[in-house]
Amino acid sequence: MKKKKILVVDGQGGGFGLTIIKELKKEFAENFEIIGIGTNSLATLAMLEAGANKGATGENSIICNVADADYIIGSISIIMANSMLGELTEKMASAISSAKGKKILIPITQENILITCQKKEPLPHHVKDLIAIIKNLEGISNV
Repeated sequence: MKKKKILVVDGQGGGFGLTIIKELKKEFAENFEIIGIGTNSLATLAMLEAGANKGATGENSIICNVADADYIIGSISIIMANSMLGELTEKMASAISSAKGKKILIPITQENILITCQKKEPLPHHVKDLIAIIKNLEGISNV
């Protein structure tokens, strides 16, 4: 049986993607292929070091890989053109937003955007919620 594909998108230093991939690997290593796509090589390297099965860098990598991803994970900035200090291009944001896979976005942004109903929680708490969402969508119990 073919594993489902989780795509984690990150930029800048890659610490966000690194944190997410470490937890995804703990929970879903057997069930999913986890791919880290960075807007730059530093972010991609961090996600590979965290245990991503594969990694790639840049605009074309994002455009090609979101097409068949079951889940696309990142900060809310991954659907905002010119975010991440300009690293995330309009084409990247459009490809991610238009992809058929479920987008699970963590409400952390450095942009001039405020999100209502946002819990001011540290990243590990958001990652815990992310894991619970995937388990619920996949019908995986918390045994």
